Amino acid sequence: MTPAEVGALLSAAVRGAVAPADVPLAYREPGRYVSAVALRAGQRPDEVAARVPSGLGRAERGMIVIEVPPESVTRGILREGVRYGIVERVPGGGWPERPRTFANPGFAVRYAYARAGWAEAADGRVTGNFDAAERRLAGALPELPGRAAQAVREADATPLIAYLERLACVYHDVHERPGPIRGVLARAARIALGNGLTMIGETPRERI
Repeated sequence: MTPAEVGALLSAAVRGAVAPADVPLAYREPGRYVSAVALRAGQRPDEVAARVPSGLGRAERGMIVIEVPPESVTRGILREGVRYGIVERVPGGGWPERPRTFANPGFAVRYAYARAGWAEAADGRVTGNFDAAERRLAGALPELPGRAAQAVREADATPLIAYLERLACVYHDVHERPGPIRGVLARAARIALGNGLTMIGETPRERI
């Protein structure tokens, strides 16, 4: 379940008082979204939480908390695909082409995208729960839409670039641990990295 999908649920729960794209939303940890949408809509948080389908919502200190498995986040990203997190092109930003070492964060991001493609092809597992390392990566993926929107608001690519660098670092950590990364998670990471690169004006590359 992606931020867009959670935003739509919460918009419905406040009966359209806040548009889905305007629902304030933060992703605190793998599987946990937090929103002040009830306060923004001037409604009781407990009543709004009760209107969230399938018992996913609860009120906590005036906030609405939505709990979903990290695996659900990943499946949502796969459903959205090339639409996930995409906004207009973000002005400015980017990295030099060289050196092609991890000292260049641009290399780390581009290599993570390519690496995720190889991992996706090598491991087709789509079921089962993520291990602790995979959960960390799944927990980093939902930040993309918010960072992209922030970069557009500020007319500055820095928030998006910094996010892509962090995401690449987490991806490499998971990729290099013992045991192959689950292919479905590698595909979700590849979508996020590729869409982020596209928004800063780069064409994601299969090989570098």
